[in-house]
Amino acid sequence: MNDSTVTLPWLVFRQDDNGNRYRVGRYATRAEAQQIADTLDGRGHKQLYSVEKLGTSGPGAAD
Repeated sequence: MNDSTVTLPWLVFRQDDNGNRYRVGRYATRAEAQQIADTLDGRGHKQLYSVEKLGTSGPGAAD
């Protein structure tokens, strides 16, 4: 398998105090994305981290 066939449908977003959202990364599984979001959230910063599936509009989309 080469890089052009890898599917990374799970996204981690960070939302700052002003409501601006930034994509942190893309991941192959929801579990992997959630682990990253939990790790970042556990650092104690005031930002909100969420996991979303590519092509869905809401946070925490089911797979």
